Amino acid sequence: MFSQLARLAMRSSLVQRFTAVSFVILICGMLGIGWWVGNEIKSGVINESAVTAALYMDSFIAPNLQELSNTNTLTQEHITVLDDTLRETDLGSRIVAFKVWDRQSNVVYSKGPTLFSDVFPNTADQARVWDGQVVAEINESQAEKKLEQQKFGSQLLQIYSPVRRSGTDKVIAIAEFYVKVDSLEGEIAAAQRNSWMVVGALMLAVYLLLVGFVKWAGDTIRRQETLLTRQVTQLKDLLAQNDELRRRVQRAAANTTARNERFLRRISAELHDGPVQDLGLALLRLDCVMGQNESCRYSSAGSVCHEHLPIIQSALQHALEEMRTIAAGLGLPQLEGLTLSDVLSRVVRSHERRTGSQVVMSLGELPQETTLPIKITAYRLIQEALTNAFRHTGGAGQQVRVTREAENLCIEISDRGPGFDAAAALASDEHLGLAGMSERVESLGGLFRIVSEAGKGTRIIAQLSMNSAEGSADG
Repeated sequence: MFSQLARLAMRSSLVQRFTAVSFVILICGMLGIGWWVGNEIKSGVINESAVTAALYMDSFIAPNLQELSNTNTLTQEHITVLDDTLRETDLGSRIVAFKVWDRQSNVVYSKGPTLFSDVFPNTADQARVWDGQVVAEINESQAEKKLEQQKFGSQLLQIYSPVRRSGTDKVIAIAEFYVKVDSLEGEIAAAQRNSWMVVGALMLAVYLLLVGFVKWAGDTIRRQETLLTRQVTQLKDLLAQNDELRRRVQRAAANTTARNERFLRRISAELHDGPVQDLGLALLRLDCVMGQNESCRYSSAGSVCHEHLPIIQSALQHALEEMRTIAAGLGLPQLEGLTLSDVLSRVVRSHERRTGSQVVMSLGELPQETTLPIKITAYRLIQEALTNAFRHTGGAGQQVRVTREAENLCIEISDRGPGFDAAAALASDEHLGLAGMSERVESLGGLFRIVSEAGKGTRIIAQLSMNSAEGSADG
């Protein structure tokens, strides 16, 4: 049962749930307020009747009870006057029973049925009346049930009123009334009906206003939710487009890297096959010329010939070595068929052979397969970093450490050189090698940073995503 109600509540809208819950709360509140107002009205009517009865007692009854200040009995004359008063006055005609109690709680005068006890029924009320208060309540005791059988009415108003000595506040006796409440019941019922109608009308108006407000708020929330959902959908589309654009940029950067390497490889080949061959041929011919013209040194121009030819030969040899070095540096070995570990080992060993220095290499558990742009970037990064370390520090403390962390390839190249200001070097146009390394790494969506302090060496740290540059062109 409760589970069905819970499912029904979950399927209903906010306005429907509020309407149902607020209706229950409204009914409970209306019943509580109506009950309280009805009781207040009832108490007010009873108190008003008690005050009227007390005034009647002070005006007509109290003057005939003054002798109780000195004695505990009434004279027959005063008893007769009391009987006549209770019989002839309008309020007296509505009094069913009347008693007068002295300070010893004895009945000194009584009129009406003998169904009531001659013992004061409530000591607490007795103390209040002796203090000068008027006490009134609707009596529902067993005596009223007997009176009901005698057609006095279903309920009686029981009133206890103090009897004061004339001219003072001294209470000399207690007067007990039992008054018919037929008319009072009608007044109370009418007042309660009116109060219930007013409370119900107010609660209904409040309920309608609240429901209307919540409905308006619910409609506003639904419109905002619809707008927000539309905006979220648009944002998701934009994010998807941005992500696709980012992947395109990375693929374009990777393709550029591969094409750039192919372009450098072609330049290397053209340098090797063109100017390098011409320089080599020129050196061979120059050697022949120097051998064939041995007699030149004995001629009048021999000294000049002997001075220029060796200089030309040395310059050509130096140019040939420089062009071979440039060609070797521009061209990459064939990396497509190599694993990442082979690529890293090859670049380190190539640097050691070229410079005669030593590099400490540490490789973690690396993947066997990765994309060509990753291989090219790692190769060029390590090559440039080791070259810079050798040029500026003589290769002191060269280390290469490559590890894998989740889907990222972490490369760290360090040395024990003098260090430098990394931020200034990256901002300067003179350090193209550092800027090139940074651009290579960041073009694949990686992270690049340099840690260097004076006297503490240099660390070049790069992090490449293994998933970057997917779908790039082959080298």
